[in-house]
Amino acid sequence: MGRAFSRRAAARRVEGMTSTTTLATRRLGRTGPTVSSPALGGMGLSGVYGQVDEDEAVRVLHAYLDAGGTLLDTADFYASGHNELLIRRALEGRDRDEVVLSVKFGALRGPDGRMSGIDARPASVRNFLTYSLQRLGTDHVDIYRPARLDPAVPVEETVGAIAELVEQGYVRHIGLSEVGAETIRRAAAVAPISDLQIEYSLLSRGIEDEIRPVCRELGIGITAYGVLSRGLIGGSGALGGARAALPRFQGANREHNGALVARLAELAAAKGVTVAQLAIAWVAAQGEDIVPVIGARRPDQVATMIDSGRVSFDAGELARIDELIPPGAAKGDRYPSQAMADLDSER
Repeated sequence: MGRAFSRRAAARRVEGMTSTTTLATRRLGRTGPTVSSPALGGMGLSGVYGQVDEDEAVRVLHAYLDAGGTLLDTADFYASGHNELLIRRALEGRDRDEVVLSVKFGALRGPDGRMSGIDARPASVRNFLTYSLQRLGTDHVDIYRPARLDPAVPVEETVGAIAELVEQGYVRHIGLSEVGAETIRRAAAVAPISDLQIEYSLLSRGIEDEIRPVCRELGIGITAYGVLSRGLIGGSGALGGARAALPRFQGANREHNGALVARLAELAAAKGVTVAQLAIAWVAAQGEDIVPVIGARRPDQVATMIDSGRVSFDAGELARIDELIPPGAAKGDRYPSQAMADLDSER
């Protein structure tokens, strides 16, 4: 890829909004890459929460990259490869080495789009990567991770297969996703792990008991997704796309969770920020080893997420947020029952 672009301050106009915040940089664990924070998640650009015009999706990616963003998170199963192709288009004419591509693999889909399990066998790892490299138009992936633990394959075998790809130069770093403390330890005993990707937000704080402490003990970073709880925090809470199947959006749960989030409005207003920015900044404030991953779908949302970097908290404000939304206060699981059963992190 040709023309280089720099990691510059986010001092530019994005679709009518001006951001004057410089993106922070954080290192993912002891052995991982240094990346911008927040990161940009690609899933929402490929129709999961409603259709996004492809040209608009590329503008979103460009807005993030032009503001100095470096970490793009995707998966080979996001719209069955569409998201990787979208990122390839957005990176045309740019310096590949200025971008950190984080790719999940292993989730299986049928031609009807339905999920049908996980495959993390070593041979499948190599096969999935081959197709991702082709779709992304690159010769390497910066972070490669199984989307879920394959119950039929020891994690040591999966991580070992990725480690071989690291030795061969096709992968730079190994990541994990949605696994529990014991699995993290087993994986880290095989090869260095850069980061664990897992849901973490004001409404999803389960990692604080065991998973986050183990990651810190082992020097593993955390890339936190679901920071805005799929729109429950700072969004409309509408039931578009996949949200309708999520327990937290259903019936009395939705009403209860919306009321929880509403408690943040006064504090956000006092700080001169939006509730979404407050929530993003809260996740970032939980440690220098944590990078929020935000699924912006419009360029103005990119400006909003970048400006969350100007939000800071004192000890009193953090304590007040804990009072407003105590750990475990949200009602409803974060996924439907079958999907919850597939989460090693919830066992």
